[in-house]
Amino acid sequence: QVQLVESGGGAVQAGGSLRLSCASSGYSYSSNYMGWFRQTPGNEREGVAAIRSFDGRTSYADSVKGRFTISKDNAKNTVSLQMNSLKAEDTAMYYCAAANALQWGAVLDGKSYTYWGQGIQVTVSA
Repeated sequence: QVQLVESGGGAVQAGGSLRLSCASSGYSYSSNYMGWFRQTPGNEREGVAAIRSFDGRTSYADSVKGRFTISKDNAKNTVSLQMNSLKAEDTAMYYCAAANALQWGAVLDGKSYTYWGQGIQVTVSA
């Protein structure tokens, strides 16, 4: 069973940066795809960024392109999300997710993922 634990969230002013990390334990094959999602109360979960382990291919939501960078350390089985130029609208609960296989066209669809972390809060003040 894969377990995912997020860290690095917190509060920051607009224009600032945060780095989220997700440590996974368990069967590493299940982490072939890892993604970050976010959700605010009353809204649907949004795919933010995702990465494919074997070649590092990435995908980003339009809302974060150029500001967020996802990376993965395969040796440590961790995935990070560097968030720069943060905006108030980036405020959300952020979740790490993992999957062993999915269709690339649905890489930012939460339904493609099997394993989820508990989530971590990111608050950006204007």
